[in-house]
Amino acid sequence: MAQERAGDRPASAAVLVIGDEILSGRTQDVNTGYIAKYLAQIGVDLREARTVPDDVEAIVEALNALRVRYTYVFTTGGIGPTHDDITADAVARAFGVDIDEDPRAIALLRERFSETELNRARRRMARIPKGAELIFNAISKAPGFWIGNVVVMAGVPMIMQNMMDVVGPQLAAGPRVLVETVEANGVPEGAYAEALEAIARDHEGVSVGSYPAFTSGGIRNQIVLRSRDSALLSRATAAARAMIESLFKELAR
Repeated sequence: MAQERAGDRPASAAVLVIGDEILSGRTQDVNTGYIAKYLAQIGVDLREARTVPDDVEAIVEALNALRVRYTYVFTTGGIGPTHDDITADAVARAFGVDIDEDPRAIALLRERFSETELNRARRRMARIPKGAELIFNAISKAPGFWIGNVVVMAGVPMIMQNMMDVVGPQLAAGPRVLVETVEANGVPEGAYAEALEAIARDHEGVSVGSYPAFTSGGIRNQIVLRSRDSALLSRATAAARAMIESLFKELAR
């Protein structure tokens, strides 16, 4: 199911988190962070994340917007056995295909449930849009699926992570993004903002960001630089370090 990238552009991705429980604050979304870190390790750029309620129209609208913009869309949540698990139906509607019980999914569920246990609610987890490939789930057996460039996974973090391990090797990955961090503790952002902007401008191809934090020990600033080009990243990092060292000397006078 791996997809080719256009030219030398890195693959891009979006995450669509589905569930009223996320928007209400009852459940914390930890899946987006996991997916972001996973994709960064294999050279896929996560460019956007959205959260939508358990509403078919909202899911379809977001899915159709994201899947034409990015190489991949990863959804989490809404593929369980209850009435509000409507992700599969929404995905089928977005792609304009039928949805029904998939014999392959039923066979997987029978590995865990007896015929008596495999009731109507549990059989909902075997409803798969036509043309989709299944994503194996070693934990609960209920599969996710992959249709077009949309990867549909469970919302339970442990199961989602298991599915991501199945999907990951099939993605059209590229060179990973390299990261360097320059400590600027004790130096306020305002003191180096203009110089940092110049460094970013002079090193096109390097993403440069400043991340302040206020701790009991005072201001803690970190300058984080990211690039796929190791030589370019090295030059930009050296410039940032030299700039901070110069400021340290000025502040020490």
